[in-house]
Amino acid sequence: MWVADVRIVFAGTPEPAVPSLERLIRSPRHEVVAVITRPDAVAGRGRKVVRSPIGELADSHGIEVLTPERPSEPEFLAHLTDLAPECAPVVAYGALLPQKVLDIPVHGWVNLHFSLLPAWRGAAPVQAAIGAGDDMTGASAFRLEAGMDTGPVYGVVTERIRDTDTAGDLLGRLADSGAVLLESVLDGIEDGAITAVPQSADGVSHAPKVTVEAARIRWDRTAAVVGRHVRSVTPAPGAWTTIGDLRVKVGPVTPTEERLEPGEISVTKSGFLIGTSTVAVRLDRIQPQGKKQMAALDWARGARLDAEVRAQ
Repeated sequence: MWVADVRIVFAGTPEPAVPSLERLIRSPRHEVVAVITRPDAVAGRGRKVVRSPIGELADSHGIEVLTPERPSEPEFLAHLTDLAPECAPVVAYGALLPQKVLDIPVHGWVNLHFSLLPAWRGAAPVQAAIGAGDDMTGASAFRLEAGMDTGPVYGVVTERIRDTDTAGDLLGRLADSGAVLLESVLDGIEDGAITAVPQSADGVSHAPKVTVEAARIRWDRTAAVVGRHVRSVTPAPGAWTTIGDLRVKVGPVTPTEERLEPGEISVTKSGFLIGTSTVAVRLDRIQPQGKKQMAALDWARGARLDAEVRAQ
């Protein structure tokens, strides 16, 4: 059995990784000796160079932050070897770790993935689950290996997908419940109390990164599919369409009983509607390119759309 203050190195980058790192920093059983995150990047309208959320959290606790451009860099490998982590948890780090890196911790790398593996392996499991209309999803803690999310699983938590969930909503809940799972799995590994179980060969599905082009709304689909698609890419990269020659981002939509042709627009006192292959949907929020989000009906009234204009 291991003792308190087990040396770990944490790898992660975006906001959903923060709850896991916070729990491990507070844990009396773990010593976070370093954090690995993606390099500082330009972001926002001001185009300022900013630290990742995980990097900021580590800085606030005086934890060493490693930001290799590539995890295969010899200097990074040498330093990680000198740190001698016994185990290394990973949450949404954002880069593939080569085998030489995977071999360094005695008890390996434990990855927290936001799906019930082997479903939705890949970069966007939450978006894929919502877009596919799944009723349930969850998070899996598994031993990282060279394949894409193929390693044996230590444990899972489940989460119901609500009818109104955006990807941001669901990911927020999974980040919190997944953090609890990750800490308990690390404790179990340290105690020698759990072993990883190989993933089933059945039920494998893949969730590639959602591109901006893939986030475009197809109005020739059903209202239900359009609604799921919009929620699945909210808040990022954001569902969008063109209305005439204007490109706009669209917030979650609500099916109505109205009938319009796919892409046909109707602006009435009751709302801003766009047709699908079934019933029309009402848009509640809209964001014209380069502007702030606003009420869709207010925007449509101000835009004074021509009767022939359609969403495409």
